[in-house]
Amino acid sequence: MNAAQRRLARDPNLRDAIRQAEGNPDGAWQHDVSRRTFLKLTGFAGGGLTLGFYLGTPSLALGQETADEFSPNAYLRISTDGSILIYNKNPEVGQGIKTAFPMIVAEELDADWNDVRVEQSVISEALYGRQVAGGSRSIPNSWNELREAGATARAMLVRAAADQWGVPITECSTADSVVTHAPTDRQLGYGELADAAAALPVPDAGSLTLKSRADYRLLGKRITGVDNEKIVTGQPLFGIDTSLPGMVYASYLKCPATGGRVQDANLDEIRALAGVRDAFVIEGNDVVTELMPGVAIIGDSTWATQQARASLRVDWDESEASTDSWSRLSDEALSLSGRAGSEVVRDFGNVDRAFETAEQTLEAFYSYPFVSHAPLEPQNCTAWYRDGRMEIWAPSQTPQRAIQNVANVLGISEDRITLHQTRIGGGFGRRLMNDYVCEVAAIARRVGAPVKLQWAREDDMAHDFYRPGGFHSLRGALDSAGRLSAWDDHFITFTHDGRIPVSGGSMRGGEFPEGLAGNYRITQSMLPLATPTGPWRAPGSNAIAFAVQSFHHELAVAAGRDHLEFLLETMGEPRWLDEGNEEALHTGRAADVIRLAAERAGWGRQLPPGRGLGLAFYFSHEGHFAEVADVSVDDDRRLTVHRVTVAGDVGPIVNLSGAENQCQGAVMDGLSAMLGQEITMENGRVQESNFHQYPLMRMNNAPVVDVHFIQSEYAPTGLGEPALPPLAPAVCNAIYAATGHRVRTLPLSRDGFHV
Repeated sequence: MNAAQRRLARDPNLRDAIRQAEGNPDGAWQHDVSRRTFLKLTGFAGGGLTLGFYLGTPSLALGQETADEFSPNAYLRISTDGSILIYNKNPEVGQGIKTAFPMIVAEELDADWNDVRVEQSVISEALYGRQVAGGSRSIPNSWNELREAGATARAMLVRAAADQWGVPITECSTADSVVTHAPTDRQLGYGELADAAAALPVPDAGSLTLKSRADYRLLGKRITGVDNEKIVTGQPLFGIDTSLPGMVYASYLKCPATGGRVQDANLDEIRALAGVRDAFVIEGNDVVTELMPGVAIIGDSTWATQQARASLRVDWDESEASTDSWSRLSDEALSLSGRAGSEVVRDFGNVDRAFETAEQTLEAFYSYPFVSHAPLEPQNCTAWYRDGRMEIWAPSQTPQRAIQNVANVLGISEDRITLHQTRIGGGFGRRLMNDYVCEVAAIARRVGAPVKLQWAREDDMAHDFYRPGGFHSLRGALDSAGRLSAWDDHFITFTHDGRIPVSGGSMRGGEFPEGLAGNYRITQSMLPLATPTGPWRAPGSNAIAFAVQSFHHELAVAAGRDHLEFLLETMGEPRWLDEGNEEALHTGRAADVIRLAAERAGWGRQLPPGRGLGLAFYFSHEGHFAEVADVSVDDDRRLTVHRVTVAGDVGPIVNLSGAENQCQGAVMDGLSAMLGQEITMENGRVQESNFHQYPLMRMNNAPVVDVHFIQSEYAPTGLGEPALPPLAPAVCNAIYAATGHRVRTLPLSRDGFHV
């Protein structure tokens, strides 16, 4: 038994991975693992240094041998030719993680970035731990592990060089994929040392010395995305690009009202159409995140199936389907305003007493709509069922959960399902759910050939997991000095089960200005809802920030105070709001980004009539962000957003180019949503079907986005989401500064504004 076989024999997780790779998931463990399996799992051949790691375990290093002997979970491979292969384990959804993760490894490795090649890893919890794109958690969850991955390899390469030269390790240094012994001016490249390093024991993680930010050579620079050239030249990377020999195409029609079932359909007529191979009903399991009932059409092309759908007639049983009405729900919410909610969510100090003794009080009612994720790549997935096994090519944000979902739908074990992660053409939280994956899996099991399921834009709009709308009946109190003395928010949201708020529609602890207003209360009312909801970029905060930061500005105006001064006063002295919890809001960090945004935007400068500046701050996904919007409004309420100045603190920046892109994208996404996007339901049916009713912002309306970072010494946090929440209140506060008109309802088109 060789070294790798001994290691695998001791590790049940790796044995399971090998069994799956060999196509024998239930078989007895065999010690004579094939070379083909090793190469399949590691993705390379030849000599060199390979390192494997488990995320979330006390000791990350599993060991190293040459590629002929060692197979598992390699993050890092240094070949004898000097090339460096780094695997990205998490889904790439446009957030830049496929570039950022390898950069972290390469920084601690002291690698020349030109030597690095990046590939997407296999999906395997046994090998990689949790693989998910969501919540801006990728960097904070993997930061230390990835740094240790690179540092471990660097330490082994230095040891190999020191042994070869017969010199102390302390006399050796690394840079640009080279180990140098300065006293003798000798150098060895990483490729030259790879085999020798592979024979060394793996150092304990506690013995590693990680770099300080002052020593970074790669992190913090602008690095182009590793897939950029392939994207702009149209190379196949995305789920929608998947093509397999003998592939057929599928379309799947569900009831437009959630919960409806197929009663009858003209299937024989559909099967007789040109290009159609079959049509059949799928009963589903009535789990909205997995498989709802519908009609599948199989054809020779996506065009053929979409054309056939135009002739499909389905009688739906809607006895248990949604009857949601946005107009009715809005009226019910308005009737609840002006009083406390039935449930107390948070209550600090003595709110009632503060209002009784206040110098001035203010009330306002804010509302915002349901919105769709509307990724430019509609939902799609490819599946192939054969020999009792399911193979899937999926643009999923939660690939491991997708495997679980498919196993549940098909009633097969997870080890009989293989999922290949593709690049994702936009997710924003939509692809945290895997209904489209389950649909194609159910179809593929009946077809016997590779099947690509492609949703139309209308499907995507009608069957989303929407960002829920919401309502805030707000009251604020000011003392005799014009300071904020009390805050009272009756939050009106929705519930699916009568017990808890819907996904994306809750107010958790820590929402501004909790901990900042001495007297603070949130009460809650929940209206019944059947329409599916889910996380949308910066869940909860994306809409709550509009209401609370706009109302905070209202209070500043009522007090006759400059908003910058009023906001900084609200923050108070620098402190953690939750002492000892570095994931909480820090008022000093908040004040710093507020001052930076205001300074860079020229806060306080004179502007012509009809033009104004608006400021907002929000703490979201552990990111402190302030934004200033510079807008003008003409007599016809035509809105021009000239510039948005963004200031953020998320700790050290990994890739400056990617970080700037995320902030720019958040501003564009937030502005697009607030201008004219809303999802409305009547009789359970979504009324908007495509972009003619759900407009995206056009390039000629895009503002200049000026991004600045405070690169603090705190642990890095994510960037995909926290720059979005301050955008809407900053723009609305600027509209007030320009016109004196207060926006309390989104989208802006509801208030007569247009671009």
